[in-house]
Order: sequence, then structure tokens, then C-alpha cells
Amino acid sequence: MAETQVDEKQAAKAERRAARLAKQIGHFAKEHGGAEGQVAYIGQRGARIVLVGEDGGWGDLVAPSHAIALSAVEKAGITLHEDFDGEFAAKVKTGRYEWSRMAGIQLGGPKNG
Repeated sequence: MAETQVDEKQAAKAERRAARLAKQIGHFAKEHGGAEGQVAYIGQRGARIVLVGEDGGWGDLVAPSHAIALSAVEKAGITLHEDFDGEFAAKVKTGRYEWSRMAGIQLGGPKNG
């Protein structure tokens, strides 16, 4: 019986976390004219939800598990892609910050900050 209570508490906690993430996804989608996403497993840390707005803006969220990430995306009602490639990846718009940051890390370019 105690084990059932623990399982119910964990399920309720996961549901609340998915609802909070869905709210954040919805806010992102509203700010960017809609959104699409992709969920990637990142090991013990959980899963990364990559969001790309219709305007090319992008961001990400981390969920404690792949199941919670999928639940959040489903609750938010956005299109989910299997992979981050092709037309989906091409929607991402990057600016000077991203390019200088990538160059700074990869090629010994200027550091940001």
C-alpha cells in the first residue's frame, strides 16, 4: 500500500512538471507565432525539448525524463519532429551572438563575456 502511494505521488509530480513545461512551451509558441519541437535524450539529466518558432527564434527546455518531455509537448499541442534536421533545422535563425559564440568555442575566436 505504501508503495502505491509513492507511485501515485511520483505520477502526480510528473504530471505537474509536464503541465509547467507545457505552459512554458505555449508561452514560447505565442511569442514566436507558433512553434515546433524535437525531444532528445540527454542521459541521466533527462530530455531536452528544442523549440523553434515560426519566426526562426529558438530555445530549449530540460525535462527530468523523456516521458515527461513527450507529455509536455503533447499537452502544448505543438508539432513534434523525430530529428533536428532538414527543413525543421533550416527554420532556425541565428544572429551575431550565436555565430561569435560558436566561433569562440570552436576556432579560438572572441569570447562572449
